[in-house]
Amino acid sequence: MVKNKIYKYFSIEILKSFITILFAFSIVAWTVRSVNFLDLIVDSGHSLRSYFLFSILNISGIITKFIPLSFLLALVVSIYKFNNKNELMIVWTTGLSKLRLANLFLFLSFVITLIHLLFSSVITPYTLNKSRSTLTNDELGNFSINMRENTFTDTFAGITFFVEKKINDRFYNIFISDEENKFQNVISTKENNNNLIILAKEGFISQKKLVLFNGRIQSISSDNELDEIVFKKTELVLSNFDSRTTKVPKVQEISTNYLMRCNNGENLILIKDNYHCPENNLRKETVARRLGLPLYIPLVSIICSFLLRSRGKNSDSFFKRYFIFLISFIALLSAELLLRFAGFSELNTLLYFLIPIIGLPLLYYMLKINLEKQES
Repeated sequence: MVKNKIYKYFSIEILKSFITILFAFSIVAWTVRSVNFLDLIVDSGHSLRSYFLFSILNISGIITKFIPLSFLLALVVSIYKFNNKNELMIVWTTGLSKLRLANLFLFLSFVITLIHLLFSSVITPYTLNKSRSTLTNDELGNFSINMRENTFTDTFAGITFFVEKKINDRFYNIFISDEENKFQNVISTKENNNNLIILAKEGFISQKKLVLFNGRIQSISSDNELDEIVFKKTELVLSNFDSRTTKVPKVQEISTNYLMRCNNGENLILIKDNYHCPENNLRKETVARRLGLPLYIPLVSIICSFLLRSRGKNSDSFFKRYFIFLISFIALLSAELLLRFAGFSELNTLLYFLIPIIGLPLLYYMLKINLEKQES
């Protein structure tokens, strides 16, 4: 009964530290990234709603990256705290073996590994893909915000705007270059003219329409002749504009199941979702990151468990205590660096998965021998 309470106490303290550290890292990184995402409003013309939704959906990707490091810090900090408060010494006097406590750390690491696998292989690809869809399906935001004086604006695909002066929401001396003939309907000719140039003295935005006054429309006909239409007033519909945000999902936004099917040799193309099989090395590296990197967390917990060799808060030197933390950190860093090579070949990918699978029982055996020898 007492031992169960001890296990529960240590588990809660470690998990509390883990959640606190993970939250702190994630919120700082998310804040910095959200500031960078302001370009979606300023340069790409997306709405505030789309900006906030896109930023929130990117939180899962940030959380996934910090899970291994947060668990390492939580475990090390908790062990140092238990040791400094003589709590470990009390535990040893109750007859609880150090190996049993190391097993508890290992169990917690498996729990964190499953959480990491869930985030990296399911939740994060889904939310990142959802964030991409938020931008690609977003309608035009505040058009007026994107228009700046004496600046060429190419926020929208195939169209370039230029205004000489902007007063409130009215524009003066307007130049519009339409390379994709989005404004073809303003020309009365039956044939599709190319390279529409629209010039106007004045204009303003009204109900997703750009109202222009005193201008002319120039275009090149199929006979390479210049056609020109002079107008006193015309309206250009803005609702069919597309931003320059890429619609093709990045590899980190593609589902793990789809990438695995690509690795099995299936040449998949899902036109509906703009999916296509990424490059061979890129998709192998991504699969290794999602499914292989979490396997290094139990490895780190075993290395940290060597801190239990201490018999008291002053028994180990500063160098010995922090040397184990350094080794654990290097293990995580090496796992991250080896991902760069995992996609080069099938052998590299296999080795990336085998290192933690083979290394875990070997390190556990070394830890067991070391702790049992110390207790005997």
